[in-house]
Amino acid sequence: MSEVSIPASTAVVASSRFEFKALIRRVQGLLVPAVLVIIWETVVRAGWVSQHLLPPPSELVTTLADLAGNGTLLGHIGISSLRVLIGFFIGAGLAVVVGAAVGLSRRTEALLDPTFQALRAIPSLAWVPLLLLWLGIDEAPKITLIAIGAFFPVYLNFVAGIQNVERKLVEVGGIYGLTGYRLIARIFLPAALPNLFTGLRSGLSLSWMFLVAAELIAASSGLGYLLTDGRETGRADLVIVAIIVLALLGKTSDSLLLWLEVRLLGWRDVFDTRPS
Repeated sequence: MSEVSIPASTAVVASSRFEFKALIRRVQGLLVPAVLVIIWETVVRAGWVSQHLLPPPSELVTTLADLAGNGTLLGHIGISSLRVLIGFFIGAGLAVVVGAAVGLSRRTEALLDPTFQALRAIPSLAWVPLLLLWLGIDEAPKITLIAIGAFFPVYLNFVAGIQNVERKLVEVGGIYGLTGYRLIARIFLPAALPNLFTGLRSGLSLSWMFLVAAELIAASSGLGYLLTDGRETGRADLVIVAIIVLALLGKTSDSLLLWLEVRLLGWRDVFDTRPS
């Protein structure tokens, strides 16, 4: 029997259509922000809202250009990003280790989980005075607070992922002689990865939130400090620019984790991975 081959031109057309649809999906995400910006500019220019309280987007662009031009913005972004990066890796790393121990051992769960469930209910601002008393006002309390924010989402999701592994998968692994660390590496870890990435994305988002909480209270640099500076000088444009930059950084970092998740979990046959 002769093999049926797809013409190269047809394959190219199909690939082009898929890329076009992917581009349309990305552009659609900009539609709502664009409409909001137009409404915002119109409302402020019409005098319905005071420009002192809510500067128009055109003025924010000027402020952003000034901060970027003199290097102030880049310095604040670099410092805040470094704090988030260090705190997130510390918190997420500890969460993976502790989460694995709790998820795989009922005895460890009974010993540690009630304490963690109580600690995660503490608001972020409640940690700040204690951390300042213990660690001073340097980088240590800021990074510690960020690590706390990253720890609990990763811990909760990873434990849930391990405990929700299908019993049949574990039994199949036992049939093939997988025990101990081999069983964890071949069965439990791959099955829990989707939950782990959900926790990592949630933890990264909370890391940015906890960063602002730390920098609003005790910092001389960073985006949280820029927010405080704008408030104290009565410059709403500085406050809004800092908020927008934080949103962009959070979205960018989340997109990087999502890209990594898609690459590592491409073997899944789930609804979100089906071609449209």
